[in-house]
This record gives sequence, C-alpha cells and structure tokens, in this order.
Amino acid sequence: MNRLSETLTSVPADKSGPRPVRHGQREIGAYATGPDGTVFVPAVDVTTIAVAALGTAALIAVAVSARRRPAIGAVTMGPGGWVSLRRSTAPPLRAGRPWWARLLGARRLVVQH
Repeated sequence: MNRLSETLTSVPADKSGPRPVRHGQREIGAYATGPDGTVFVPAVDVTTIAVAALGTAALIAVAVSARRRPAIGAVTMGPGGWVSLRRSTAPPLRAGRPWWARLLGARRLVVQH
C-alpha cells in the first residue's frame, strides 16, 4: 500500500461526504465527496496561527520599545523670529579658527568705537 492510502480513514465507498486525511495523529484535511466530484479541503491549524500571531506581536512590541528618541525635541519659532529647541544642549564651541579662514588669511570683523 502506498502512503496516501494509509493516511486515509476508511469510509465505505458508497457513502458520500468528508473523508479525513491524517498525517500521523494530526488531521491535515479532508476529501469532500459529493455529486459534483471530490475536493480536498485543508484543515485550519489554529495552534500554528495563534503562535505566529503571538510571535509577530512580540516582535512588533520589541521594535516599538527599542525605537530611539529623536536627538532634539520640539522646534518652535518665537514672535521675533527666534527659534527654540526643546531637549537640546548648546553646541560645543570650536577650538581655533576654521580651515578656510586660515587658508584665506581672513580677519575677524570687530566693531571699533
């Protein structure tokens, strides 16, 4: 006997209706026999669907919780055109002159009184 005939549950040949198909102890579907012919109807494995849904939900929860905060908070503009940055610090001061100022030999503009 071939493997497919071993997996079919024995049902009398004259009876029309579903014939369950098993793989070991697990039911994987059924052959529905009727006046229109025979059709294979796969079984829905609820356990596998539930485990996949829980795994997906866990991955989404980890991804959302691991998301980094932005470097600065809200940026707002005041009435005079000044800009306010929330949750930020002052930028570090540069040590020395920029390379282009040294290259050009530029001098600082200083107001003399």
